[in-house]
Amino acid sequence: MTETETRGHRADKRQKADAATSAAAAETTSTVEDVFDDTYVEKEGPKPPRTPVWRNIILMSLLHAGALYGLVVLPSASVPTLAWSVVCYLMSALGVTAGAHRLWSHRSYKASLPLQIFLALANSMAFQNDIYEWARDHRVHHKYSETDADPHNAKRGFFFSHIGWLMLRKHPDVIEKGRKLELSDLRADKVVMFQRRHYKLSVVVLCFLVPTLIPWYFWGESLAVAYFVPGLLRYTLVLNATWLVNSAAHMWGNRPYDKTINPRENPLVAFSAMGEGFHNYHHTFPFDYATGEFGWKLNVTTAFIDLMCSLGLARERKSVSKEMIAARIKRTGTGEGINKSG
Repeated sequence: MTETETRGHRADKRQKADAATSAAAAETTSTVEDVFDDTYVEKEGPKPPRTPVWRNIILMSLLHAGALYGLVVLPSASVPTLAWSVVCYLMSALGVTAGAHRLWSHRSYKASLPLQIFLALANSMAFQNDIYEWARDHRVHHKYSETDADPHNAKRGFFFSHIGWLMLRKHPDVIEKGRKLELSDLRADKVVMFQRRHYKLSVVVLCFLVPTLIPWYFWGESLAVAYFVPGLLRYTLVLNATWLVNSAAHMWGNRPYDKTINPRENPLVAFSAMGEGFHNYHHTFPFDYATGEFGWKLNVTTAFIDLMCSLGLARERKSVSKEMIAARIKRTGTGEGINKSG
């Protein structure tokens, strides 16, 4: 090989290395507006009045009363009905965690059309607003976390960040910032927009009729037990598990990755919300598909996404390197609790 050929060979290798580096960088950066905007400044002066949304207050009260009755009739539920309730819980939770959250809000992995359809159906079973609205509000939450523009600002207290934010009119800044977000990826997503157009019907069928009618039809469960256990009780438990991510995981736990932000590592929330409780990690690295550092530990959603990848139904999982994590801990974190968690 001549000297000229050697130089050309080395240049070619450098170009390939640069391309690989660029590709790796692309895989470890957010592609949507979910990175905290530290230029936002809350408006001075008195806060806008808190306006109750009485319809939501009444419906939430009735729902939780129905869930309490579900606990009363729970001992009379048959074993198949209890098993079906667990299936409905897992399916509806995945519609939020693997679907609205990790796939559509953060674009942290790619899903095949069959998996997208499954997750959209599961999301309707969860009944927590359609995917488009859920993802929009969640991106606003990340971009303006713990400010007036955060839909469930935890600095306003546990009750507000848990359920109260749904009982009051949104702060004007939440509406304003939500309108300014770049959401073209969601509007171009045919599955997302189809679900949005048919959301009300899909909720009636998947959140209430299917969980109720299957136990009644296939193994003779009473309609009352079928409605109040796999129906209302299951639905309420999934709602509160999701809300705990907004409330408890922003208040209690360690902050090993970034001590300057409110979100915490909360194992109890991780358990109930299928892996969504490693919240200090998630707000530090919102583009990581696993939303946590330790794989499948207390993280059913990560195990589900990995399974889908092994079956060829998902691909291109974004993740953070150990080196990047270590550097971030050294720069902004405490490292507290990581050895125990790992």
